[in-house]
Amino acid sequence: MENDWDKAISSLSKINVFSNPNNEPVTISGEADDLKCIGVGTDAAVFQSLSAPTYAFKIYAKDKIHKVKIEANVYQILEGSPFFSTCFASYDEFLVLSYEEGPTLFDCILQGIHIPEQVVNEVEDAREYVRNKGLNPRDIHLKNILLQNGRAKIIDVSEYTLQGNDFRWEHFKKGYEQYYHLIDGNPVPLWLVEKIRKRYNQRGKNASYEEFTKNILKLLYKN
Repeated sequence: MENDWDKAISSLSKINVFSNPNNEPVTISGEADDLKCIGVGTDAAVFQSLSAPTYAFKIYAKDKIHKVKIEANVYQILEGSPFFSTCFASYDEFLVLSYEEGPTLFDCILQGIHIPEQVVNEVEDAREYVRNKGLNPRDIHLKNILLQNGRAKIIDVSEYTLQGNDFRWEHFKKGYEQYYHLIDGNPVPLWLVEKIRKRYNQRGKNASYEEFTKNILKLLYKN
């Protein structure tokens, strides 16, 4: 029996995704007229098909395809939660997910779109839900959270089987509580957001949130 998303598979086979060192976004090779890239991460890229627009296809880099089954299993455990996308199927190199509308919180910062406190609270609720399912809610950051009709939708669960806390969400939450009012409603230049992102990724493992924000404030005053 043919699935609705099968009509996109021949086009997906024309796309290759390759990972890059230093936690940089993947590189995409190949193209198909009916595919639109809607997201790029460090392990995978996400496409929407004009032939099956209600689905999103997450294609993993060649050296990361072992994560496909892992992420599909996480989605199965989280099934039924309104906080996450739905996973309909997994193939050797890609997942078939529900296409979710709305800007990422990263886009909201760039475009000056208001991020309601309710979204922050719902991410906290989602993290508690994940823990209650025996998983570890990590790698939650601005590009992994959509603002969807004023609500939060988390679109990447690939690291929930890993141990440890990367503190990315905790640090954003602190920054939101302490500094968001200073930029709320105002677009922030991409060059500045990217500079802060890279500084954050390059910070030492023992660097505290307070030390990082102090350095960023110095950077802002300098500019």
